[in-house]
Amino acid sequence: MMGAYRRETAVAFGIFVLGLLLVVTAPGFFTAANLNDLFLANLPVLIIALGMTLLIVTGEIDISIGSAFAVCGIAAGTLAKSGAPLGIVLLATAGLGAALGLVNGWLTSYVRVPSIVVTLATMIVLREGLRWITQGEWVHDLPADFQWLGFTQRSYPVVVAAVAAALLGTFAWASRYLVAARVMYATGSDPDAARLAGIDTRAVKLSAFVILGALTGLAALLNSARFNQIPANAGLGLEMKVIAATALGGTSITGGKGTIAGTALGVVFLGAIGPALTFLDVSAYWERAVQGAIILAAVAADALSGRAETYATHLLRDRA
Repeated sequence: MMGAYRRETAVAFGIFVLGLLLVVTAPGFFTAANLNDLFLANLPVLIIALGMTLLIVTGEIDISIGSAFAVCGIAAGTLAKSGAPLGIVLLATAGLGAALGLVNGWLTSYVRVPSIVVTLATMIVLREGLRWITQGEWVHDLPADFQWLGFTQRSYPVVVAAVAAALLGTFAWASRYLVAARVMYATGSDPDAARLAGIDTRAVKLSAFVILGALTGLAALLNSARFNQIPANAGLGLEMKVIAATALGGTSITGGKGTIAGTALGVVFLGAIGPALTFLDVSAYWERAVQGAIILAAVAADALSGRAETYATHLLRDRA
């Protein structure tokens, strides 16, 4: 756990340094309007990253979340236009996301297809299927009571901030104290040992996929409510942001390690880096390069850490 805390401390320090640099060179970054836009733009990343943390902790990954996000957003807008009550739209959108996660989880856990292969396939199927159904058309003329979820434009950020804080607190508490969450860490750390301990690792991984899917649906709804039209190509590159933020926050790509607090810090840092580059007159195209570099560095760090632990284990065994 100390390694995770060191990663969190390093990311927090990076946020502080970036903020200090912006205060000196681009104070306009900290205007209320810009910070509000940053929060709303990165809210879906934060919500989905909570579920992604749990999934990666189990030793699996989902790269189809961007496509699922687009499908759920279009579904939310279509339901809203049909006159469905907001509560029904919320449940249906989260349920659709959970169902998509269930498919990925079942194929991974019970059919035993590697999750990277499963979610690569569903990423393409969902994106191209949505494009064929919608013909690329956006959902227009959304009802007034759907936009901002019936709240005012000024009160909406406060409401969704409370929702995000509640989710963040709940997941952080659960990951430390709830048995159902702890078995996810056990599953990712050593699946064989977890099975011998009586843990149904297949059900654990399936549940992680479903939770991630439901959160993706919720994030899609909250994002769609910000606009008066919903694009059919939403969520492009979302998976890269979410996975990079999760890895940056200390979640091990190989499973078994990770904290919700670290993920939140990763989201803050990555959410700020793109706009910060713009304010610093650096091409925003570097943002994707930074995300890719973070994922590569995280995988390399996990590999080196695994080799170090193996070496230490053999050394202790030889001395014994």
